[in-house]
Amino acid sequence: MKTSNLVLISIGALILFLGGCACTKYNGLVTADTDVQKVWSNVETNYQRRTDLYSSVIKTIEGSANFEKSTLKDVLAARASATQIKVDINDPATLAKYQAAQGQLQSAFGRLMAVAESYPDLKTTKAFQDFQAQIEGTENRINVARQDYNRSVEGYNLKVRTFPNNIFASFFGFKTKEFYKADVGSEKAPDVQFNIK
Repeated sequence: MKTSNLVLISIGALILFLGGCACTKYNGLVTADTDVQKVWSNVETNYQRRTDLYSSVIKTIEGSANFEKSTLKDVLAARASATQIKVDINDPATLAKYQAAQGQLQSAFGRLMAVAESYPDLKTTKAFQDFQAQIEGTENRINVARQDYNRSVEGYNLKVRTFPNNIFASFFGFKTKEFYKADVGSEKAPDVQFNIK
């Protein structure tokens, strides 16, 4: 009888140990997943700030007489596209679409700002100058938020992929997440030319 009691106690202790490990690993994965979601929310918040700021700049520029309307329309279309995409950070395809739409918006807005430089009355307005400073700050915030997101994804992915977490992650359905990637072609240095005569 003593041997069977010892076996039962050992089995019970093993079950409790494994159950405790499973709970700890599961809670660690949930915590890491929640952190990724929170950090992604910060990325979206900064993109929303950019969109709101761009809207204010667009209204300021629209008030300028004789401004090139085609450039303005491109920005409005890109802004509409960027704000309509819903991102599921567990779906790499939606993350890629969102990133592409944000890239198009930034590119269209860059063209708008370049054209705005040709309008001295617009360039000298206090509101326009303030917007330019705010845009630079917002772009920096977006960059920091993307880096924070990638750092959070790195921590999460390490938990999901390393042993023995990978066993529990697979059992509980946790999968790796995609990093925020650089825009296509951004690895090439821009061709800067100064046409000074």
